[in-house]
Amino acid sequence: MNAPLNGHALLDFNSPLSDAKAYDLIGSLHLRPGERVVDYGCGWAELLLRAVEHEPNARGLGVDSDDYAITRGRANVEARGLASRVTLELADVTSWEAKPADVAISIGASHAWGGTKETLDAMRARIRPGGTLLLGDGFWERAPGPKSLEIFGEEDFGTLAELVDLAMACGYRLLSVTTANQDEWDSFESRWCAARERWLLANPDDPKADEVRAIVDDHRDGWLKGYRGEFGLAYLTLARL
Repeated sequence: MNAPLNGHALLDFNSPLSDAKAYDLIGSLHLRPGERVVDYGCGWAELLLRAVEHEPNARGLGVDSDDYAITRGRANVEARGLASRVTLELADVTSWEAKPADVAISIGASHAWGGTKETLDAMRARIRPGGTLLLGDGFWERAPGPKSLEIFGEEDFGTLAELVDLAMACGYRLLSVTTANQDEWDSFESRWCAARERWLLANPDDPKADEVRAIVDDHRDGWLKGYRGEFGLAYLTLARL
């Protein structure tokens, strides 16, 4: 994929997530020696790599359909000496088949499965009984305005409490819940835009400059004039019954 249109170079994670919260989430998984972690929709797999580094005897598998992200992730696997314990696959997560994991991760990938309930059901079939799911999914922090509904209108998001209730109705118990705070959101959105803005500053006469400028302007307007403070992202650590 063309780098300026991808624009993830300045992001640590492809979600609003700080270093401190990332390690809190990893801690909530209570990884044990020899356990297998599978990240469905892993992107460049930064959270997966940190989880495997946290538990030196754990093994990791990441699956994503984004070639740019998988290429970046594989380079990180090699650079951090994790090639013997982490594998990243370029594939459609919905059709990827593997034996049930001890721990599964699915953050911001509900669109691939068709919705939150479908994701919870799909993950439950991919986790051993008693295993753990780290789910990252959207919810409304407050009633959405017209701009937010224009952007997310086709997604069936509810409140945080409704998201937790849904997870429990799908065969899980809640172990931990946290949400992305405003600083994490602002950092994520700023860096998403900044990767493109820096490219535009360096390439003002590039034939794709107008296209990239339109993408970043539209995204910034959607964020600042729409879903900022309305749309939230929750991280649920769930035990599979």
